[in-house]
Amino acid sequence: MLVTEPAPQVRETLPIPKPQWGYRWKICVLLFFATTINYVDRSILGILKSTLMTDLKWTETDFGNVVASFSFAYALGYGFAGRAMDVLGVRIGYAIAVAAWSAAAMGHGLVRTVVGFGVMRGALGLAEGGNFPAAVKTVSEWFPKRERAFATGLFNAGSNVGAIVAPASVPWLTAQYGWPAAFYVTGALGFIWLIFWWKTYRSPEVHPRVTPEELAYIQSDPVDPPAYVPWLSLLKYRQVWAFIVGMSLSSPIWWFFLFWTPGFLQSRFGYGLDDIGPPLMLIYFLADFGSIGGGWLSGRLMQQGWSLNAGRKTAMLVCALCVVPVFAAAMVSQAWIAVGLIALAASAHQGFSANLYTLVSDMAPRKVVSSIVGLGGMSAAFIAMGFQMLTGRILDRWPNGYLAILIVASASYLINLLIIHLLVPRLEPMEIEAT
Repeated sequence: MLVTEPAPQVRETLPIPKPQWGYRWKICVLLFFATTINYVDRSILGILKSTLMTDLKWTETDFGNVVASFSFAYALGYGFAGRAMDVLGVRIGYAIAVAAWSAAAMGHGLVRTVVGFGVMRGALGLAEGGNFPAAVKTVSEWFPKRERAFATGLFNAGSNVGAIVAPASVPWLTAQYGWPAAFYVTGALGFIWLIFWWKTYRSPEVHPRVTPEELAYIQSDPVDPPAYVPWLSLLKYRQVWAFIVGMSLSSPIWWFFLFWTPGFLQSRFGYGLDDIGPPLMLIYFLADFGSIGGGWLSGRLMQQGWSLNAGRKTAMLVCALCVVPVFAAAMVSQAWIAVGLIALAASAHQGFSANLYTLVSDMAPRKVVSSIVGLGGMSAAFIAMGFQMLTGRILDRWPNGYLAILIVASASYLINLLIIHLLVPRLEPMEIEAT
């Protein structure tokens, strides 16, 4: 028997009044801070790259291997955490993930070898893989479709804030107390967040702070079909493959920006640990606008009468076009022009990503959202692992290797969107086989 989720257009016509403010936005704030902490812990290694390579006698290949260990573990964590969030629920599952990655982040300060960093980086990646499956599932439970891209853009903006907080704080912590202290302090932030999450979060149906009016608005989408879906059976749906492709062609580029931009600016323009902060902060500050703006743009187009399909894909096309000029960052002689080009590309990636994550809840029932996000993230992280290892080897052998890598980044998003469109030309809902 096939049970099909009603068409998205029906949901936009339901006469449910929109609350101007509600508890759902406080939940979104918690997701924002979790993502911020996630990226502080993730990006600190790139900021300390030169310091660690000098103190611990690493090569570019050593650094690439350490980063790749994160990617490999992140892939596993993303995939299994996605299913775990659907089984355990986000209150428990998210708490476990944040506690585990915070402990792993602090553990970096205890090791001194490439192998030791690889182990800690792997533990961090395994636990950090739970963040986005949990956050996207939370958004699908707390927001109707018409608000999900904007809510996703808001919490995803935390990734850029984290990438701003890290260069603003890590160099000072390193200068004052040494690089191990930077890992201890930033890793402890997750345990503080955990207190607020455990005290605050409940499902909207049972939350005492959610009014009947807000709950009706949250639940204004039709009820999902009552079907159990085995995890690997999701791979037979082209909607799932559209997300897997989208993640696999975009996430490795974003990780390149995150992990290798400090080294690029240091090697090409002579930045040091004491002055690398401002350009990195600018890049990720502007990326915040892309994250929020990309989600806002698709929602705005739909408010003006565009279809779900046209609104999402047009926003993604605008973002893909904005990435194209980034290859020139490796060719210009002025540092701040290169910073501007990378900032534009990073901003566009975040706008693309906000809509890409939302495609899952556009087409899939809520009960499998985390599982699909996990499958896409797992595939992307495995590809990113190979991409990071290849990047290290290219840079060890070719001083201007950044140009080749940025050319790949320039074309990746347009190719990505084309494949997504071929797989799901109309963003139709998944037809789930009831079991």
